[in-house]
Amino acid sequence: MKQFPILYWPRKTTADTDYQLARKVINSATGVMPDVLTGDLDLMGILSANPNATVYYPVFCESTGWWGELLGGDAIVIDKMIISPECQLMVIESERTATKSARSGKNQLLAAEIRPTSGFFKKMNSGIATVSDMLATDAGTILALFTGKSQTQFINILESTGNSYLGCIGRY
Repeated sequence: MKQFPILYWPRKTTADTDYQLARKVINSATGVMPDVLTGDLDLMGILSANPNATVYYPVFCESTGWWGELLGGDAIVIDKMIISPECQLMVIESERTATKSARSGKNQLLAAEIRPTSGFFKKMNSGIATVSDMLATDAGTILALFTGKSQTQFINILESTGNSYLGCIGRY
């Protein structure tokens, strides 16, 4: 089934070299120039209305919390494309229509709510998972996105340190 590429771009597109390069990379990967969305993004609405769509979501160096809307939804990250040192594209599809091979990547994106204690950081090491993004909450916890290879090991560390696993938002 042919995929329908959509590039979400929250910045101005005029004279933006990352934007121009993102369109070229998507065109090279899919053979089709992507539709471009600017402004507000309703990811679940787009994937519901366009089940064959693949959304390319830019994550910039200063982007935080971009992954929050994927938790508990039907969308998953199936790949990652490096555009520049400041920008990477997360390739997102509906979990219902993503191919099996797209769900079998070794690098998993695992979300958790953690208490920033030395016990947690002593047990968590880079062999299990590394932090990709963190957001502080008013409750004194941290919502964090980790990249890891073993979901089971990650959950075991979380549970043994009294922290909460929120889910896997994809793999690449």
